[in-house]
Amino acid sequence: MNKTKIYLAFACALLAFSCSNPPKVKDTDDTSYVKRKAPSATGRKTILVFGDSLTAGYGLDDPSAAYPGVLQHYIDSLKLNYTVVNSGVSGETTAGGRSRIDWVLKTEPDIFLLELGANDGLRGTTVTETIHNLQTIIDKVKAKYPDTKIILLGMQVPPSMGQKYVGDFKKLFPDLAEKNHIDLVPFLLQGVGGDPKLNQADGIHPNVAGAKILAANVWQVLKKEI
Repeated sequence: MNKTKIYLAFACALLAFSCSNPPKVKDTDDTSYVKRKAPSATGRKTILVFGDSLTAGYGLDDPSAAYPGVLQHYIDSLKLNYTVVNSGVSGETTAGGRSRIDWVLKTEPDIFLLELGANDGLRGTTVTETIHNLQTIIDKVKAKYPDTKIILLGMQVPPSMGQKYVGDFKKLFPDLAEKNHIDLVPFLLQGVGGDPKLNQADGIHPNVAGAKILAANVWQVLKKEI
């Protein structure tokens, strides 16, 4: 199957996986949970988002419109003492992420968001290899910075990849989260995948409106950790 057909199949599949009513972006003026944990007075903390083109903001005129930038807007609106660092690379696979994680970890993150795997799925990388690469990344973060909180962002693949592969791929994210006792965003593209109004012309990468929903998906988990 050529690349275009794979992309089209992927977009259609994501529509099927997405719920009919996209999650509503919550008003960032809601500070009820912030009172439970005040921001540090000793300096800004770091949220490192480690991912692929979805994180990098591929195709957006302003990269800060990608979901990490929207998360920063939430944080700034709530006057929280965190800086979001976007470490997304378009086209990145879990193998690529494993290769560059040591360099990225030269700076200690207080929270580490791991968003990789979509390109593995599109390329038909074995689930075993994807699991190994993600586990290696998680292990490296834990080994160097034991106190860093890790959040895994889940992905899914189209039915055209075969029923067993689809099921195994979807399952690897909750399994890894459970094994490593880390938080999970079940499906980063929930409410966005396959919706033409929320994606760019390629049908894969979110537009500005779609990126806001991705941020809302992540925020539901992230806000509990800050």
